[in-house]
Amino acid sequence: MLLTSKKTPKMVVLGLDGLPLTLARKIAPELPNLKKIIDHAVENHAEIPELSPVNWTSLYTGVGPEKHGIYGFTEIDHLNYKLSITDFSRVKSRTIFDKLDERGLRTRSINLPNTYPARKIRGMMISGFVAHDIDKAVYPHFLASRLKESGYLLEADTTRGIMDPYYLLKQVYATLECRMKALDMLFDDLGWDLFIFVLTETDRLFHFFYPAFENADHNLHKDCLEFLKTWDAAIGIFLKKYENIPGKKRLLVLADHGFTSLETEIDINAWLKQNGYLSLKHTPENQWDASAISDNSSAFALDPGRIYIHTRENFSRGCVDKSNANFIAEKIRSELINLSFNGTPVFEHIYTGKELYGPDAIGDVPDLVCRTKPGYDLKAKFDRDEIFGFFGRTGTHTVGDAFFYDSQGNVPERMRDTGQMILDWFGI
Repeated sequence: MLLTSKKTPKMVVLGLDGLPLTLARKIAPELPNLKKIIDHAVENHAEIPELSPVNWTSLYTGVGPEKHGIYGFTEIDHLNYKLSITDFSRVKSRTIFDKLDERGLRTRSINLPNTYPARKIRGMMISGFVAHDIDKAVYPHFLASRLKESGYLLEADTTRGIMDPYYLLKQVYATLECRMKALDMLFDDLGWDLFIFVLTETDRLFHFFYPAFENADHNLHKDCLEFLKTWDAAIGIFLKKYENIPGKKRLLVLADHGFTSLETEIDINAWLKQNGYLSLKHTPENQWDASAISDNSSAFALDPGRIYIHTRENFSRGCVDKSNANFIAEKIRSELINLSFNGTPVFEHIYTGKELYGPDAIGDVPDLVCRTKPGYDLKAKFDRDEIFGFFGRTGTHTVGDAFFYDSQGNVPERMRDTGQMILDWFGI
């Protein structure tokens, strides 16, 4: 027996993490299920920075970073300078789950990034990246034992990366299988109004083997294409489940950002050090050791290209007067914008926080946010001295070229609009 009326309109969201529209069009002829929707797919744009936690949070809140407060993978403690990973507990705005709950509507969500630790919702949730404890990654809690019995993997192990491609391929096959088992557990009774299902395997592979997907002569092309055929079969199963839903329904298929081949990584902290804005009081213990920031540093960066002016007002060891902060930010922007790699300028734009997010943005708003041209991957490590370099990755995110399909043919401008589409569907 169905838990909800057949007359209740359903919204189904399929997330294809990192899938670029241009690549999807190129490979669709060999992937029959992707081919079914490719002719009606359009480009979406990521929120800036074009990172998964920023963009998936914009989907499940329907607002941008200036309202939900997630600006990157990490946050810094302004007293002790320790970095921590952003997660669901840091989200400062209400979510679409909250708003549907108020209407008595149920949500089920599988592998949606930045929903760890799972919250109590009217429905069911299996958290996505970054999730590391299955007991905290699910709601309601009885799901944890069922997932453990099925051998559910929260995340693929990417630590070997490009050094062991077949290990990584094995890992993404395993996580894809786990996602499909979870889909069978949660979808078929139709006891939900909104269903969100995210496949992150493409993002994991694109970071390490993106050229293999574009270039038929690449030594890993056949292996990567073989995985995509399995991935496409999973999409086909999902689409069939959607087709079998009775009554009024709507399908969104989307990526959180695009992807392209990597030209080089660019470390903003290395640039700040070389140009006298950042100094370290001790050798960093690792790339995340922000405690090494010295008292006389005037600026530092967090991932991927968020620059903070080290003011006395905001940081316990800050040295910059508030009255001088805008001057230093503008000086950094005017110098950094001219950075080039092999004679090619790397930046599309460097925004001020107010310019990008408005004057009323909440949370740890950066003073500057860097946006590169496609192919350049921004970093903000504390243990690197070289501005440019390669560290085992061959692909990088893009703001544009993100895949989007709507069964009703609507076109969003950016990721937050997809969340609003969900709310609009339910009259919220």
